[in-house]
Amino acid sequence: MPTLSRLLPTISLAALTLLAGCTDSVETVELSAPRLLIGKPVDNTAPLGGAVKGTMQQGQSFDVNANVIINAGDTLVIQPGVKINFLGNYNFVVKGTLLSLGTQAQPIYFTVKGLAKTDQPGASPATDPAYQGKWGGILGDVTCPLMVIKWTHVEFGGGVVLVSPLSAGIANNKNTNPVYFQNPAGVLVVEDSWLYGSPNDMMTLLGGRIQIMRNTFEKCGKTGGEGISAFSGTTGNVAYNLFVGSATNGVRVSNGGGKNPQANLAVYNNTLVHCGYRRAAAGRGGSIGFEQGARGIFYNNLMVNCKYGPRVVGSGNYLGNVLVIADTANLRYGNSLNYVDSVRIANEIYPTNFLTKPQPTDIPRPGSFLPAGYRLGQVYDGTAVLRQNNPQFVGFPLPAPVQRLSEVATVGTANFRLGSGSAAIGKGTTSFAPLATSPSIPLSATYGATAITPPSRDLGAYPLDNSGNQH
Repeated sequence: MPTLSRLLPTISLAALTLLAGCTDSVETVELSAPRLLIGKPVDNTAPLGGAVKGTMQQGQSFDVNANVIINAGDTLVIQPGVKINFLGNYNFVVKGTLLSLGTQAQPIYFTVKGLAKTDQPGASPATDPAYQGKWGGILGDVTCPLMVIKWTHVEFGGGVVLVSPLSAGIANNKNTNPVYFQNPAGVLVVEDSWLYGSPNDMMTLLGGRIQIMRNTFEKCGKTGGEGISAFSGTTGNVAYNLFVGSATNGVRVSNGGGKNPQANLAVYNNTLVHCGYRRAAAGRGGSIGFEQGARGIFYNNLMVNCKYGPRVVGSGNYLGNVLVIADTANLRYGNSLNYVDSVRIANEIYPTNFLTKPQPTDIPRPGSFLPAGYRLGQVYDGTAVLRQNNPQFVGFPLPAPVQRLSEVATVGTANFRLGSGSAAIGKGTTSFAPLATSPSIPLSATYGATAITPPSRDLGAYPLDNSGNQH
């Protein structure tokens, strides 16, 4: 009887001969990684409400007819392609862990069943469903250790809660926010997602180690409200985001709230378009704001026709509005580009009655329009810089009609990537690093940040090397 060692060469030769004879019929099959599955699949045959944990499986739809609660210690995973339809003013209350893991090809939706967007410029905020708060929000309670939102659409949120579902934070009979987080020791990651429509702030952060990168924010706030409003206890990075038509600022950073650590954000490489026009109060609205003891940095941001340039609060009172000074000793910034189509906003590139310091790296160059001996916050004439330094977006023509600056609040069909002749190309700085939180946020496709994108030499959210916003 032949031994096994003598048979092996024969078997191997036979196998190779068989494969060689079948090359015309062999197909290459790519095996994708299995989707994360934690606990039991969530049943989608009846509307959701109450305690939920486990996994919402890929491509399924779920109706919500009561508050959904992820209890402390529990985890809910949402796989790509899931659609969550709110049938009324209900919330996703996150006391435990939420992992919303969409992909570019299969995003996840938190939305309202049958509700269509109204994206025509000039639509009235009084009747636009984007500002009506048709459901509540994804609300992190004080016990939430981790909330990850990737490639996810969050639409039409911010409704009023009669009785708050949280143990702290949002009060009874107040608007929620589409995304809300409040645990200074917890981690919030929001990446590559779309946030559309809210009566108030789109995202409120009362603490957390955060990475908010490469997202699109549209129609944030009806008559007031920011894209992102961050308070004490919040540290991390806000970068490569597109903000269109925020009522007040794209990003506001304040140390109010009495939590530790001190509010400290790196706000860089964002594009902000037509922000600040639905906030009527004097001195309010615009683009980026640091106030009330907040520290941080802001560099490489591109602002187009925003009501105000970056606001560094330095006065205790502004035309009757009580404003508390930022931590100006620990605030660094520069390399900002402001493109303006009206004299009124040209006169507010460095907002009057604020302490924003002109930087030699800013565009337009401060010396080209500020008077000799300029004092911080003084009135000046910015006529000389009208329509200068055009970012030359690929699909958003400038100059814009001045009478319509307040009407653009969505991306629609626009393309905010930089054209080859853009004044924003190569004008950024890479001399700083993204803020490192303590402890650091893990790099993970599932349990942390996919990538913490470093600063770019090009300004705004869409650098030419395509490393920024992918929308």
